[in-house]
Amino acid sequence: HRIDRPASEATKDRDPLRSALGWLSLALAGPPLAAPDVFCEAIGVGSGPRQRTAALLVGVRQLAMAGGLLGMRGRAWLWGRVAGDAMDLTLLGRALRNQTGRGTSRTIAATAGVAGITAADLYAAVTRTHRENLMQLTGTTTVNRPLLEVYEFWRNLENLPTFMAHVEDVRTAADDRSHWVVSAPFGRRVEWDATITEEVPGRHIAWRSIQNADVKNEGRVEFVPAPGQRGTEVHVRIAYDMPAGKLGEAIARYFGEDPHQQLDDDLRRLKQLLEIGEVVRSEGAPSGKRARREFPQHPARPLTDEEYATEVLA
Repeated sequence: HRIDRPASEATKDRDPLRSALGWLSLALAGPPLAAPDVFCEAIGVGSGPRQRTAALLVGVRQLAMAGGLLGMRGRAWLWGRVAGDAMDLTLLGRALRNQTGRGTSRTIAATAGVAGITAADLYAAVTRTHRENLMQLTGTTTVNRPLLEVYEFWRNLENLPTFMAHVEDVRTAADDRSHWVVSAPFGRRVEWDATITEEVPGRHIAWRSIQNADVKNEGRVEFVPAPGQRGTEVHVRIAYDMPAGKLGEAIARYFGEDPHQQLDDDLRRLKQLLEIGEVVRSEGAPSGKRARREFPQHPARPLTDEEYATEVLA
């Protein structure tokens, strides 16, 4: 059992829109670098020394954007395109104000084209920034039970609280909708309604939160026969908005609420539950899910007489 990032997910990280914008930057870099005078005449701004210098700078910027978008990660390159678009629109607007009639239609056409590109760049930057702010979790475990048994156990969503430590309750409805109650860091409780968005019985289930969820989230679990007829591989991917973003994640980890570790522990409990019929408890956490209040966890130690009477004999 391990938390890992499957190698196949590398291809899933390739963003078609980001790549398309990268190739667009490369294409736009060519004309101003190869023939700045012709480029300036084509957009109706004249071909003086200042215009030629501006065209060369635009070409260099587009070339840099292409390299960043196609060869690196991070949203900074997308916002760099937006900033560059704003500069281009400013320069074109200034050129329009100084037009004497000749070339006005070409400048207007160029301005309209840049405005359209700006809209696409802004959309890409905003949506990708939101995506990067999502908490992305992946987990994998192998359960030594038949595939359909594992799938059907998970498909009954009301079973999830039996092994997911922070899921307190799941109530299902007939229309593939469900209501979730989940404990959050610092003693909070959050709720949301979710719907199953995709399902192939015995293969995978995908879901997402709907309406005004306290925490927007989505996920997917896949069930794959394990090699050598050794049961079922369970692959889980979950994404959700972390309250307060990266700062909230850092604070939660400081207090022992590491989301990656939580998923690791949840899948370990799923494996135990399906293979031996119960979740194994240690003397350090005899109360099971109630042991969440003990985070950050301490090394296992013998129970005191008072703890034994409260947690075991009660």
